[in-house]
Amino acid sequence: MCQALILHKKSFGELTADELYELLRVRSEVFVVEQNCVYQDMDGDDQCSIHLWLTQGERVVALARVCPAGTHMQEVSIGRVITTDRGKGYGRQIMLHAIDAAIGHFDARRIDIEAQEYARGFYESVGFRQSSDTFMLDGIPHIRMTFSLTNHTV
Repeated sequence: MCQALILHKKSFGELTADELYELLRVRSEVFVVEQNCVYQDMDGDDQCSIHLWLTQGERVVALARVCPAGTHMQEVSIGRVITTDRGKGYGRQIMLHAIDAAIGHFDARRIDIEAQEYARGFYESVGFRQSSDTFMLDGIPHIRMTFSLTNHTV
């Protein structure tokens, strides 16, 4: 029997110690271990961000964070996007929830991301458009992408 997906959405202060630990564990598992990328994950932006994650049973299957303008980037931004169960649409679902959270919590009219270059098509599928040339970030090719509310209906 397939268990239903549950969306969790909390500010940093609302997270329990166990929830925070699990989100940081998954981020480390994917970005540091799987992608072999040594970088400073705990960058000081988590405390002012909205954290979203999808669970199936007890397992986190996708997560993202939404940062207010002027923290991680000049505009409202979405980052730390992860799916642990690929090919099932969980990444798309968490991104759509993150876009809604950016609009609902931070009144975003524009949302920026720093996307790994290989994932450009995925982010384009949810409404982002490339807005920079390729640049290296933590040893991985990235591009800046922008979602503009004026070009979309939500």
